[in-house]
Amino acid sequence: MDAGSVVSSATKSQSRSPLLQRKKSRENLDRFIPNRSAMDFDYAHYMLTSDPKKGKENPIPSSPSREAYQKRLAETFNMNRTRILAFKNKPPTPIDTIVTDCPSVQQSKPAKARRYIPQTSERTLDAPDLQDDYYLNLLDWGSSNVLAIALGDTVYLWDAAVGNTSELVTVDEEIGPVTSVKWAPDGRHIAVGLNNSDVQLWDSASNKLLRTMKGCHGSRVGSLDWNNHILTTGGMDGRIVNNDVRIRSHIVETYSGHHQEVCGLKWSASGQHLASGGNDNLLHIWDRSTASVNSPTQWLHRLEDHTAAVKALAWCPFQSNLLASGGGGGDKCIKFWNTNTGACLNSVDTGSQVCALLWNQNERELLSSHGFSQNQLTLWKYPSMVKMAELTGHTSRVLFMAQSPDGCTVASAAGDETLRFWNVFGSPAVAKAAPKAASQPFAHINRIR
Repeated sequence: MDAGSVVSSATKSQSRSPLLQRKKSRENLDRFIPNRSAMDFDYAHYMLTSDPKKGKENPIPSSPSREAYQKRLAETFNMNRTRILAFKNKPPTPIDTIVTDCPSVQQSKPAKARRYIPQTSERTLDAPDLQDDYYLNLLDWGSSNVLAIALGDTVYLWDAAVGNTSELVTVDEEIGPVTSVKWAPDGRHIAVGLNNSDVQLWDSASNKLLRTMKGCHGSRVGSLDWNNHILTTGGMDGRIVNNDVRIRSHIVETYSGHHQEVCGLKWSASGQHLASGGNDNLLHIWDRSTASVNSPTQWLHRLEDHTAAVKALAWCPFQSNLLASGGGGGDKCIKFWNTNTGACLNSVDTGSQVCALLWNQNERELLSSHGFSQNQLTLWKYPSMVKMAELTGHTSRVLFMAQSPDGCTVASAAGDETLRFWNVFGSPAVAKAAPKAASQPFAHINRIR
């Protein structure tokens, strides 16, 4: 070994000695020892490899896969963080609900429980001789909690409070069968439309015929509705007549616009507007203030969007100018109308004949009854029109529906000659408990007669 080598080796040894001394000294130790459990290595790699100047003067070309990966990282991690190395542990996983007895801590409101909707009927009554006729209206539930149903030539009353059935009237074969029934707002008087064009007014408390109104129509009366003391009748002749039941000359106004049988009539809650649907596929909106007895009243709106008979009609309880209508087998649609303007707000194809419509009085929901092929009742959420439930059990088209006075229960009558009761709309908080006899479901089938 030459002298130069010795000098060079000594020099290197002297230059390394301070570092060796520093490493051995515990007092001068300043090496950072990270807590690897608190590090986010994916995020760190992204921040170290990303170019802050990208997209400016010299953008770095990037493959689509790289851009997708970076985008995914940006979505997954918080890009507002600036520190890659963490000196403290990761925060604990947040707890959804913290139970505390401290009154100063405000508890979060519990989510509203989803209402249970029974999929089967709670009662079934036998209804022999119920006419399987789409254009008639043979079922109605009065304000006194009594259900009226027409079976052939007879009108029966079923008291929902006690479950008793009584016969109101059996008409002669020459004037029958019964083609429509409708309770007056007082829940005591009931109108009965007949096949021979007569309309009878009965007192249900005394089972007494008060009067027979003639001359309203030239053929059967298939639809009825009340507006206080005004009884509106719709006939197969296409006429609509307002009858003031208090006076001898009962015909006070007429509406002419339908070319075929009037099968649907519904007054709005205010009593200002009348909706009428017919077998001519037409839907009319009439204004009460323009009605006249001397000449046929001009409609407010003539709506021609349906492509089949319009029987199902229902005014919205929470929006006075909103009307729902349903079309027959060639249409199958539920349509929603702004009756102020006549505009169609929405149309939903249900896939089957729409026979009847009812709004939930407590929630924004609509119930429809249908014919072929499922013969079901469908509960819709409004305005999304998402199906909430489908109620099956009838084996023929569900032609008629009626709603209990408290708005909870729906009765449906079908061509299979059965009357079913569904607790589809739940129980409002203010509703009183029903009597025990009425709340127990039937396990067997009872007969109306």
